[in-house]
Amino acid sequence: MKIMVAGYSGSGKSTLARALSERCGVPALHLDAVQFRENWQERPREEQREILKAFLDSNAGWVVDGNYTWNHFERRLEEADRIVLMLFPRLAALWRVTKRYRTYKGKTRPDMGEGCTEKLDWAFVRWVLWEGRGKKQRARWRDVAARYPEKCVVLRSQRQIDRWMRSIGISM
Repeated sequence: MKIMVAGYSGSGKSTLARALSERCGVPALHLDAVQFRENWQERPREEQREILKAFLDSNAGWVVDGNYTWNHFERRLEEADRIVLMLFPRLAALWRVTKRYRTYKGKTRPDMGEGCTEKLDWAFVRWVLWEGRGKKQRARWRDVAARYPEKCVVLRSQRQIDRWMRSIGISM
């Protein structure tokens, strides 16, 4: 099983990817952990592309969490058996980001690079509420859903996540 999890920041992509990986018995790759080295230092893009390519090439099944449209995006769309778009409303995403911050404050999340302690700053709040949801991003998700209707599921709430997980025989 190959599953691509994408969508808006704060929608729960990493949490869902981790659960799917565990339940399906396939490895997960979190692209935020690929982007950031220790202490939020960014990896060069070419190195990130090489890491993702090696992961996709070496695993018969996988879960990949993250957008990064410059990083083998079309390949992930084509090869995925299931595309999960997490498109939570702005305020729900902000609530989830705030909850995540309280849970991991001063710690590194399991889906992040070593030493990338959880932070919540105005720039990220702005991204969650506005910048990460522009016309281009909204159009991209509509396009993905239209191009791959047979393998794309759009989730906009925790209730929809729970319902979808039960429908595929996985309980969280």
